[in-house]
Amino acid sequence: MALLRLRNAKGSNASEIERKIKRGNALRQGSSWRGSRGLVALLLVALSACVVAMWLYVTSLDSDITETLVSQRELVSPQPRVYSVQCSEDYENYKRYPGCTPQKCGRAVTDAVVTREEAQVLRRLAERGLALAGSEGGASILDLHSGALSMGKQFVNIYRYFGDQVRDVFTQEDFQLYRNVRGRIQAVIAETFGLNPTLMYLTKPTFFSRINSTAAQTQHDEYWHPHIDKVTYGSFDYTSLLYLSDYGSDFTGGRFVFMDQNGNRTVEPRAGRVSFFSSGSENLHRVEKVTWGTRYAITVSFTCDPAHAITDPALP
Repeated sequence: MALLRLRNAKGSNASEIERKIKRGNALRQGSSWRGSRGLVALLLVALSACVVAMWLYVTSLDSDITETLVSQRELVSPQPRVYSVQCSEDYENYKRYPGCTPQKCGRAVTDAVVTREEAQVLRRLAERGLALAGSEGGASILDLHSGALSMGKQFVNIYRYFGDQVRDVFTQEDFQLYRNVRGRIQAVIAETFGLNPTLMYLTKPTFFSRINSTAAQTQHDEYWHPHIDKVTYGSFDYTSLLYLSDYGSDFTGGRFVFMDQNGNRTVEPRAGRVSFFSSGSENLHRVEKVTWGTRYAITVSFTCDPAHAITDPALP
C-alpha cells in the first residue's frame, strides 16, 4: 500500500509538473507573441513615419507653389493668357519713354507665336553651340549677339575663339529664324501691353541657356535665386522666355516661378511657349532647380532706352 501511495504520489507530482511545464510553455509562447506583436507594431509605426516623411518631402518640393498659371499640357492659343499686376515704382527711377515705358504691367503666356518645329530647330542650334564648350556647373550660356559662351568657369567670345569654325556650327538660316522669332516676340509684347513696337529695342543680355542638375561651381551657375530684372540690369523694361524643351519629359524642376506677396505662381515650360512680363519688382521671380534632364530656353529682353539697344546677331 505504501508503495502504491508512493507511486500515486509520484504520478500526481509528475502530472502536476507536466501541467506546470505546459502552462509555462503557454506563458512563454504568449509572452513571445506579445513581444512579436510589439515588434510588429513598432515596425509599422516606423514604416508609417517613413511614409509620412517621404510624403512631406515630396509635397515640400512644390509647397511654395500656390497656383499654376499655365501647365505644360495646356495649349494657350490663339490669344495670350494675360495676368495683370500693379506696376511698381521702379520705373520712376529711370527716364520715361512715352509709348514704351510700362503703364500697364503684368505677365502673359502664349503658345501661338513660335511653333514646336521652330523651337526644335532653335534647340538644335543651342545644342551645337553649347557642345563647343559649356560651364562646369548646371547653367551654360550662349549669346549670339556678343558671342559670349560659357567655358568652364569663364566666358569666351565664340566668334574670336573658334573663328571660321563657327560657320560649320551655325547657318544663315539659323540666324534668320532667330531674327524672325525675336520680331514676333517683340510684336506680341507690344500688342499685349499696348506699346509702339518701334519704340522697343532689343537689349542685352539676350541669350540661350542650358540648365541641368549638375552642381553649381560658380556664382554664375546659381540661377535659382529670386531677382528683379529691372533692378539687376537697369535697362530691362520687358523680359521674355522662349522655351525649347518640355517640363516633365525633357526635364523636371526648372519651372518659372513668380513670387507674389500672397503666394507663388508658376509657368511650366513647353517647347515653343513664350512667357513675357514687365521687368520691374511687380514681377519678382526665380527658376526652380532642375532635378533631372536638360532645360533649354532663350531669354529675349527689351528696353525703352535707345542708348541700350543692341542689333540682331549675324554670322561674321
